[in-house]
Amino acid sequence: MARPRREFAAEAEKPRKQHHATGGDGERPSRERRERHSSSRSPEKKARVGIAESQTSSQVLSIDSLAKLDAENAKATITEKEAVKPRQKVATGRVAKERKQSKRKRRIASGAVLEEGGEGRARRGGNRKRKYGPGLWILLGIIILLLVILVPVGVLVIGKHSGSSSGGSSSGSSGSSSSASPTGGNNLKGVSESDIPTAAKGTVLDPFTWYDTTDFNVTYTNTTVGGLPVMGLNTTYDDTTQANANTPKLNQPWQYGTVPIRGMNVGGWLSIEPFITPSLFDSYAPSLGIVDEYTLTQHLGASQSAQTLEKHYATFVTEQTFADIKAAGLDHVRIPYSYWAVTTYPGDPYVPKISWRYLLRGIEWARKNGLRVNLDLHAVPGSQNGWNHSGRQGEVGWLNGTDGELNGQRSLDLHNQLSAFFAQPRYKNIVVIYGLVNEPKMTMLPVATVLNWTTNAIEIVRKNNLNALIAFGDGFLGLPNWKGQLQGIDNLVLDVHQYVIFNTAQIAFTHQNKIEFACSGWTAQTQQSINVATGFGPTLCGEWSQADTDCAQYLNNVNVGSRWTGTMNTGDPLTQVLSPSCPPNAGTCECTDANADPSQYSSTYKQWLQMFAEAQMTSFEMGWGWFYWTWQTEASVQWSWKLGLAAGILPHLAYQKDFNCSQVVPAYNTLGLAEDY
Repeated sequence: MARPRREFAAEAEKPRKQHHATGGDGERPSRERRERHSSSRSPEKKARVGIAESQTSSQVLSIDSLAKLDAENAKATITEKEAVKPRQKVATGRVAKERKQSKRKRRIASGAVLEEGGEGRARRGGNRKRKYGPGLWILLGIIILLLVILVPVGVLVIGKHSGSSSGGSSSGSSGSSSSASPTGGNNLKGVSESDIPTAAKGTVLDPFTWYDTTDFNVTYTNTTVGGLPVMGLNTTYDDTTQANANTPKLNQPWQYGTVPIRGMNVGGWLSIEPFITPSLFDSYAPSLGIVDEYTLTQHLGASQSAQTLEKHYATFVTEQTFADIKAAGLDHVRIPYSYWAVTTYPGDPYVPKISWRYLLRGIEWARKNGLRVNLDLHAVPGSQNGWNHSGRQGEVGWLNGTDGELNGQRSLDLHNQLSAFFAQPRYKNIVVIYGLVNEPKMTMLPVATVLNWTTNAIEIVRKNNLNALIAFGDGFLGLPNWKGQLQGIDNLVLDVHQYVIFNTAQIAFTHQNKIEFACSGWTAQTQQSINVATGFGPTLCGEWSQADTDCAQYLNNVNVGSRWTGTMNTGDPLTQVLSPSCPPNAGTCECTDANADPSQYSSTYKQWLQMFAEAQMTSFEMGWGWFYWTWQTEASVQWSWKLGLAAGILPHLAYQKDFNCSQVVPAYNTLGLAEDY
């Protein structure tokens, strides 16, 4: 049985002692949701790194040991004579850029290094030599002269590696340039490429190949936990931060089920979604069939794909993104990521492992802003739903088809690694929800098979001592059908995604009806679901939006139209919608106004959009709360909280709503708001 490829280790690790742990629209092709009124066994047991704080292993980071090493490094003296000699270095295949190697050997090891013995640690070289006697003043004069000459040269050399620091958020195109330039990372100053072992040069562990090194620890280490690299992590972190005055600090408990989650997805970042970043797909002719991350990376090839997507990872979401989410009054962040952050399999064109370090940095930025994290495995081997945000549009190959069982096992193996990694003490206060798989299409997959896989995945996660809440998707079965399922297992939460626009009946509701449905229909479903006598129990809404049409470009797939206008030309009689679905008797349906710049929205339409959003927030807060989809898009305003805030169609602070479903909902058509736009 195929196993995930192991991370390359440039230097042999020498463990002292290891502890072991066992480990009716039909389908929608993109972010479509199934019509609904609301909308293999575990891996082989093997030697594994212990993750409890009391355990000891050469693979586990010890904060105390690292701090001692940092202190020792800080005492090291700096070689007085430095010779900088430029040389041309072959590009790594991702970023073609000039490098100049400094012969300075002294380096401060500021973070992730191995415990006692230092295997895998950044190498340091040279001890300072001192001369005493009559020639001392002559020597000092020579040193000063050398410093005057060499320091500017060293700054110039390092500048070529690191670029300028990145600060603000970016919603621009990720592009497909063949020669990406770094946006940040001046923490490479004082670091020598000679510190990177020869065998590790040009790999994901070589910071000189990274597009961006901002806020990464660039001290080389090949240390892994659960087989996943810690390279890039800093030693220290602070769990006393809080999102806002209404929420507890990270190191204090959150009363889930009593205090609602008001959270945000950062979709389209580490798992590409065409409607979020259409610029990645716009330049290709329809005949090329580039419709998802699989076909995009297949077309670009390994080198160009790595350059294009790492630039996207580094620029689409930045530290400012998390600061802005906090400032909007939100308190949790759901981070979708794909299995190729960990590994790829034979035949996969995906970019392997690069997104892993951006995931880890994103968690640290969330921590800095007091935002608790919901980890969402958005794409698993084989595709769990056949939609483009699972990586590959088309067939469902997870727990289904020729390689279904193999891909089910692969996904369990992934959870074995991931749960071991995130069971480290540094994550216990920040990774509070651990998602098993996003939107499995249980309307076509055998329900019993998915439930068996889910039970095995939960067992693996708990055996690795990850104690976060475990989220599993409703699979589009409808909330009432989860009554009595997966009972007797602690700390599980059911994740449902609610939209009116992927259902031809609900998208046809009038503006007034859509708000009333959110206030009554979804509220009733939520209340039914959270009661174990009538539903599963703990329930949250992991995705929703304020969009009232499916007009956004590429929402239903690249180069596919909409239900709203009757142009959803999927080519499949079971899924296509070729007659308008906007409210009856509304005239000719069109998308121009829905897709217009929000400065063109009427004041009445703006009022409706905010009321519709707040109606949904009120409904989902009857359960465990919600995560909006999504923070940022390039152009789709009604799918971006960031753009919606700027447009004045969302509450300034998520915890301060103007509408709570107790007020009368006006008939908006009488206020001049057309139903067909």
